[in-house]
Amino acid sequence: MNHIDNTSEILRLLEQAQALKKYRQIDSYFPAEGPLRRELYPQHLEFFHLGATHRERLFLAANRIGKTNAGAYEIACHLTGQYPTWWTGKRFNTPISAWAAGDTSKTCRDIVQLALLGSAHDQGTGMIPRDAIVRVTTKTGIADAIETVYVRHVTGGISELGLKSYDQGRDSFVGTAKHVCWLDEECDNSIYVESLLRTMTTGGLVYLTATPLLGMTDVIMSFVQPQEETNKIYVQCDWNQVPHLSDEAKAQLLASIPEYQRQARSRGIPALGAGTIYQVAESDLLVADFPIPDYWPRVFSLDVGWRRTACLWGARDPETKTIYLYSEYYVGQKEPSLHAEAIRARGTWISGVCDPAAQGRSQVDGTQLIELYRSYGLDLSPAINAVESGIYAVWQLMSAGKLKVFQSLTNWLSEFRLYHRDETGTIVKQHDHLMDCVRYLVVSGLEKMRTKPKQETQQQQYVYPGQNSQRWMM
Repeated sequence: MNHIDNTSEILRLLEQAQALKKYRQIDSYFPAEGPLRRELYPQHLEFFHLGATHRERLFLAANRIGKTNAGAYEIACHLTGQYPTWWTGKRFNTPISAWAAGDTSKTCRDIVQLALLGSAHDQGTGMIPRDAIVRVTTKTGIADAIETVYVRHVTGGISELGLKSYDQGRDSFVGTAKHVCWLDEECDNSIYVESLLRTMTTGGLVYLTATPLLGMTDVIMSFVQPQEETNKIYVQCDWNQVPHLSDEAKAQLLASIPEYQRQARSRGIPALGAGTIYQVAESDLLVADFPIPDYWPRVFSLDVGWRRTACLWGARDPETKTIYLYSEYYVGQKEPSLHAEAIRARGTWISGVCDPAAQGRSQVDGTQLIELYRSYGLDLSPAINAVESGIYAVWQLMSAGKLKVFQSLTNWLSEFRLYHRDETGTIVKQHDHLMDCVRYLVVSGLEKMRTKPKQETQQQQYVYPGQNSQRWMM
């Protein structure tokens, strides 16, 4: 009798555990351990984190990397107040009013609604826990479509989520204040603006998760090539930056995608006007990070500005004459003294070349920027700014296999992907700070290269961007 009772109790507990897992999908995402542990999804985590400082975000992502699940995960956290312990993004301490939207009523039901609620016949199997769903209201005209979801918040109050679609038109996005608006896939600019207006009085968030199949639309352009100071930011994610896609799966997916959509669907790269400037495969450029030997000469190149100051470090293999771009600095809205300190941290003995415009006068105090940076201890010379010949020189090195880039240089790679000419053949001079740096380095920096002085016996350590778990010796 005891044995039977024990077996029944074990079966009951197993059933409870299975039901808990089934109806609390949110707990299975971004775990601390396992083959899909959260540390293997750095782009997703960065996207969440940036919500703490940016009201407008874009997850510019390839297909199948989990962008919709990421969008559903975040809004489920906001609706319930059930944030994981590792969460560093925006938090709401009270119940919220929110929207989640897709491009059509049917895709909203089949993609957004499914991710949030699960099957229409088994609600609670999506990202919002079943025990947090208070009630739902249905949408007329679309079978099994939900219009509003009422969600229990940890404070005891009720959050409200409206499910919308772009095909309802701009007028349907006019309404009351919202704390969060999640837009899944690209929308018309008028809809984006209306969504943004809904969050003005709440200090709320608007975030977009999209694969850029429509090319460089106004909304996408406003993130990747902003025309003015903005609180917008984007994170790009491709197939090679997630662990759940095997090489075999990626090859099969790529073979089934039309050629003109491959960049967008596999890398999250919008179609770019008349085309990219450096038509060289990323795989031919990128190499795994490695320690730069002391006897390799190095140089840095600098592009200064208030909105963005960028710096790029290069080293040359004396035997093969191959140049390796091994470190980057990409920070905006800080004083020159802070930029100079960060640059010196990579090695005070390394000389540099900079944007020749730095010889002009700053709009802030009339000081020549190049002299200002020199006063902070940088050995700096103006670079030659011959754009077309410089681009050709860089392209020649890339094509010959003589220019390689460390995989950790994510900002450089992002600019490389978006560096393009418009329909008239003119280079688009936006989001190109590190592209300018590589041109300065190749045209003017090679003759400034120097090796680490032998008298420097004390080794310094610096963590290169993207290498949080490993330190290289300078």
